[in-house]
Amino acid sequence: MAVLKVVKVGDPVLRQPTQPVTRITKRISRLIQDMFETMYAVDGVGLAAPQVGVSRKIAVIDVGEGPIALINPKIVSGSDEDIDVEGCLSIPGKQAYVKRLAQVKVEALNEKGKPVQIEAEGLLARALQHEIDHLNGILFTDLVDEKDIIEGDE
Repeated sequence: MAVLKVVKVGDPVLRQPTQPVTRITKRISRLIQDMFETMYAVDGVGLAAPQVGVSRKIAVIDVGEGPIALINPKIVSGSDEDIDVEGCLSIPGKQAYVKRLAQVKVEALNEKGKPVQIEAEGLLARALQHEIDHLNGILFTDLVDEKDIIEGDE
């Protein structure tokens, strides 16, 4: 496994809609493992493939409840609203209070290619939405007024 370089805001790959994964190859499996290693190395709770320069619909998440790999994830339902602070590994030193769905249901394939459904709330729901946004070229800063972005520690 390898720790990959996390691309920063301004890199065009962060703004491109990603391509779906049609087959889980050894290369895709290796990418997922490298993404987990990278996420843990930089103390993240989620990482999307575009953040490591790969325009594919892959994300990894671990909010402290164990690692989750998501291939071609989509939000199929959600309810209520929640506002909380978010940051992003690709936008170091900036945070903002972002409005998200409080509960979500996500469908995806796991790293073995098996369909999974995740029902989440709290930090996991927020992380799922944040990473799925990355797969659609959306950054958390797009969801708030520029004046509401907080400059902080990297």
